[in-house]
Amino acid sequence: MLLGMSGLDTETPQLGQTKGWVMVCRYHPTFILLLMRRYHHPALTQSHVCKYHHPSLIQTQIILPLEWFPLNKPSAGDYFHMAYNVITPFLLLKLIERSPKTLPRSMVYVSIIMFVMGASIHLVGDSVNHRLIFSGYQHHLSVRENPIIRNLRPETLIDSFELLYYYDEYLGHSMWYIPFFLILFIYFTGCFTPVAEESRMPVAALLLVGPSSLYYWYLVTEGQIFILYIFTFFAMMALVMHQKRKGLVLDSNGLFLFYSFIITLLLIAGWVAWLWNDKILRKKYPGVIYIPEPWAFYTLHMNNLHAAKESL
Repeated sequence: MLLGMSGLDTETPQLGQTKGWVMVCRYHPTFILLLMRRYHHPALTQSHVCKYHHPSLIQTQIILPLEWFPLNKPSAGDYFHMAYNVITPFLLLKLIERSPKTLPRSMVYVSIIMFVMGASIHLVGDSVNHRLIFSGYQHHLSVRENPIIRNLRPETLIDSFELLYYYDEYLGHSMWYIPFFLILFIYFTGCFTPVAEESRMPVAALLLVGPSSLYYWYLVTEGQIFILYIFTFFAMMALVMHQKRKGLVLDSNGLFLFYSFIITLLLIAGWVAWLWNDKILRKKYPGVIYIPEPWAFYTLHMNNLHAAKESL
């Protein structure tokens, strides 16, 4: 679902107009939020939320399920992913162009190239992963522990699947999310104003803080990027305190992003507390930072629930 794209370079919308805001839901695995900023009258300043790829995919998977497509050919969701890999870099470039503060042009280009490479690696891994789940792959287990993988012969095939998992979940996510959060933070540094009247969020923005926070919660938990998220959040808080000493406050765009990050942290804390005593997920996610993936929770508990209902 991608709304308001035709108005990307238009002038001031009328008061109360909300077509520049995009409301979305999420789909596995994680993807992207872009804040498209329009320059218009300060009282009407808005953040335009464009969460494109996986929000659309959940509807695509319902309307056009994976089993309708040959497993050796791209599905409708895969084509949406390909469209994302083309559209989102363009939106990131527009975002950084509209920010009062930016990076050196060469660094912007390198960041965008890394982003595209990471998202493209994820496209392949994600597509294969969906087909494995369709064939019985259990996301809450490691690659070698999965019933459909551990009996493969020769055993070197298992190493190939582990390599695919590494490319998708580690290398792909790092190359994807690091430049994304870097550009998002640079955008945030330009969201300060000395005018207190500009530090007010329109009603449309307030209504979208909740969906935006839910989006970031899914981004962090499914993408396993809590460290990257929390360091970005700490940097944002430090910048807010530093700018406050100069008499600057966040404008409506910055408030929207900052509030979204705060609520996201609360959602993550609630998610972890809810699954704190889950022994199976604890085994999947050992270590100090325990943040289970929603997709792992789904394959562990919801699939079993569906199977139990079908057996009745």
